[in-house]
Amino acid sequence: MSGKKRDYKDFRSFKWFGVDDLRAFGHRSRAMQMGYDAADWNGKPVIGIVNTWSDINQCHAHFKERIDPIKRGILQAGGFPIELPAISLSEPIVKPSTMLYRNFLAMETEELLRSHPIDACVLMGGCDKTTPGLIMGALSMDLPTIFFPAGPMLNGNWKGKTLGSGSDSWKYWDDLREGKITQEDWTEVEEGIARSFGHCMTMGTASTMTSIAESIGFVLPGGASIPAADANHIRLATQSGRRIVEMAWEDLKPSDILTRESFENGIAAAMAMGCSTNAIIHVVAMGRRAGFDISLDDFDSIGRKVPVIANIRPNGDTYLMEDFYYAGGLKGMLKRIEPHLHTGAMTVTGKSIGENLVTAEVYNDDIIRTLDNPIYDSGALVVLKGNLAPDGCVMKVSAMDSKFLNHTGPAMVFDDYPAMKAAINDENIDATEDTVLILRNAGPMGGPGMPEWGMLPVPTKLVKQGVRDMMRISDARMSGTSYGACVLHVAPESYVGGPLGLVQTGDMITVDVEKRLIQMEVDDAELERRKAAWKPLPPRFERGYGYVFSKHIEQAPEGCDFDFLKTEFGAPVAEPDIF
Repeated sequence: MSGKKRDYKDFRSFKWFGVDDLRAFGHRSRAMQMGYDAADWNGKPVIGIVNTWSDINQCHAHFKERIDPIKRGILQAGGFPIELPAISLSEPIVKPSTMLYRNFLAMETEELLRSHPIDACVLMGGCDKTTPGLIMGALSMDLPTIFFPAGPMLNGNWKGKTLGSGSDSWKYWDDLREGKITQEDWTEVEEGIARSFGHCMTMGTASTMTSIAESIGFVLPGGASIPAADANHIRLATQSGRRIVEMAWEDLKPSDILTRESFENGIAAAMAMGCSTNAIIHVVAMGRRAGFDISLDDFDSIGRKVPVIANIRPNGDTYLMEDFYYAGGLKGMLKRIEPHLHTGAMTVTGKSIGENLVTAEVYNDDIIRTLDNPIYDSGALVVLKGNLAPDGCVMKVSAMDSKFLNHTGPAMVFDDYPAMKAAINDENIDATEDTVLILRNAGPMGGPGMPEWGMLPVPTKLVKQGVRDMMRISDARMSGTSYGACVLHVAPESYVGGPLGLVQTGDMITVDVEKRLIQMEVDDAELERRKAAWKPLPPRFERGYGYVFSKHIEQAPEGCDFDFLKTEFGAPVAEPDIF
């Protein structure tokens, strides 16, 4: 331990357990009702463990067991562990979209920590929206915090071929539609693609966000890369428990760790990883919760300098996160991009990220490339603007056919997912490889919750002709495991009157990545006529949480946070009165 800096009476929990009055008597007696006694809390920080385990979250299936080594580490270091269950957001299961509930988790995390006698916390997450949701809530509460990542699952396998979650689902689905594999093959792929607990082992949103969490300083060094089934993951749990007790005594809070440079490090790491497009929304939201005006422009400017060096699907075509870990993991990759990092940025270790990387190595130069031998010459993502997306949109250029980097083609417009799905399966669809498929009314409010519909399927008719990529545009998101020429997060979204709602089938659409341009080739006078004729759709919600969501959700470039949750450090919600 680095040495106690706080007095026990300075802890929040002292107000619950340490005061000699009737109310504290009630707190202590009820704790004793559960089998604790004064030795459990006297002179110790209370560590809240926010656990997003559930019976229907495959990514977190092992959290039911991992809670024990976390508690062990806390006890070893002289803390008092308290487990606090929170909403569990299973990416493939929750409908209409986990993004509808990310801010719900952030609110729950913040209020769990505020309303209980918690002095510091461990956040247990990993499935896509759990990492940003947990961190956003902890940032607003600003107690000493460490993030414990779920870890990627083991590599998938089918007939000796390595399978990657998501990415190979789309690939073999197209093979099935084209007739290259049988229904029996497809069933076997289904059985072999997810072989253990843990989150996606491609460089999807889960690994993207846990790696960003480590890159901004919230995870013990190397922790984000450890496979969920590896014994090192259990040791990481215990180490995280021990370290958070030290952080409680040190009073090392997120506001002491995070700077704008921390988030720039996270963006640089994301670009080098070949990150999920979802990273933009989540990092903007986390950055703004921390009081820093992180924007789309930060992603575009850093992406112009930092190339993709992690050769992981869906950017690469061979390796997965388990291979990445053996090759040196995130620590090794960060060491490779050290010239692009602010090495003085603080981390949960109490040391800078530069100090944490001193001993980092890379053991396979094909999996983690050097800066002069990248798998893509610039960052994974680009930001486009134009009359179709005046506030911006995003494209993952590192995982698409390069012929679409500059493309003009006729639009085929769909107002909702069922219409798109029906047309895609129509053998007589009037579409070619040059057609630009457009799905609208799928943004934050229109979706609702901005579902991952952005990787629109290539029409079956074209798949049978061997077409595997084409230009697709939407105000939706897409899974980080997805790939292809997909323009996403078009803002403002069509549901609230954005220009995407004015496109008509047959309009010519231009995407020029070098110029960072997205344009519908329609003159301004015609657009004004269409705008005057545009009519809003009915509300998605009339009551409940969805109603609150619709009233307060921000657009994608602002991070899709609730407008009433954005607070800077120095403007916290008051501590609860304890009477």
